[in-house]
Amino acid sequence: MTGLALTSLTLSHFRSHRRAVLAFDGRPVAIHGPNGAGKTNLIEAISLLSPGRGLRRAAPQDLARRPEALGWKLVATLATPTGAHEIETWAEPDTARTVRIDGKAAAQTALARVAAILWLVPAMDRLWIEGADGRRRFLDRATMSFLPDHAGAVLDYEKAMRERNRLLKDMVRDPAWYAALEGQMAQSGARISANRATALAALAAAQAEAETAFPAAELGLTHPEGPLPETDEALRSALSDNRPRDLAAGRTLIGPHRVDLTAHWRAKDMAAADCSTGEQKALLISLILSNARALAARTGTPPILLLDEVAAHLDAARRAALYDEICGLGTQAFMTGTGSELFEALDARGQSFVVTETGGRSTVTEVPPSAPP
Repeated sequence: MTGLALTSLTLSHFRSHRRAVLAFDGRPVAIHGPNGAGKTNLIEAISLLSPGRGLRRAAPQDLARRPEALGWKLVATLATPTGAHEIETWAEPDTARTVRIDGKAAAQTALARVAAILWLVPAMDRLWIEGADGRRRFLDRATMSFLPDHAGAVLDYEKAMRERNRLLKDMVRDPAWYAALEGQMAQSGARISANRATALAALAAAQAEAETAFPAAELGLTHPEGPLPETDEALRSALSDNRPRDLAAGRTLIGPHRVDLTAHWRAKDMAAADCSTGEQKALLISLILSNARALAARTGTPPILLLDEVAAHLDAARRAALYDEICGLGTQAFMTGTGSELFEALDARGQSFVVTETGGRSTVTEVPPSAPP
């Protein structure tokens, strides 16, 4: 195995799973079972092998199985082009999440350098019609997949901005208090803007060069206060000049934290926000696949994909097209659905697992391949 793949996963007291030990062979994975059985909990666990709070953005204490509330732990083995890595992550009651890579303590941001993991979940179906926060997170996760250090730039920027906002709320007017923080914000902010531009260019190229059953979207960035200064010097000056307005507002009004991602369906000449629910879903799938293609072209290794309930929103032809594209990319995708029939077109090209729930406890069982007729 020369690409990127999750080969083993052990869950302990995680959500509805008291204990689960799973083995994977690198093929796409279909996970089916009734609603509420614990399917999404499985792929949420995989999402925590990347930086951040996972696909549900849950606090560490909310991930522990109830009623025991003993804390939780995940242990995973990832096969990568440079060798296998063991990742452990856990949280004791009322503590932050801890990460260990190959037996050594590590920051969460280090996970991005081990594996790229992208996801699409039902909560994202309203991405184009809700607030800009979700679109920025979507953009930053895509950016981090290309440039793992992007996570650090975002954290540095947000930390400095929180300190600046505290000064603004306290009506501090002494410029000396702001200068160092604005310098930090400007340096990190310029990196964020450059990284996002790199990611958008990679996604655009991947969409332009692909033959796909899913629609292409033209992506762009907007900033409510006019064009965002691109260099650290220009951003530092803008932050300084804008202090009077920021003091009145009690918060920072300009910067990459206010950028919004826009999408336009080329074929229909229509903004994503004006498309139907099904069309918006198709655009999201297109972007996830484009991200995977761009990564494969850039690094030679496609990411791991987590696609929650994705098949339920597609007709049979589109489901078959999706599985064909996933297999063609050579990516390990974890897909959930309520019934095994949703994955018939995947057939022997993937592994299959069924999740059941009894008395609040989930059980995961691999489904053997069907015997040939």
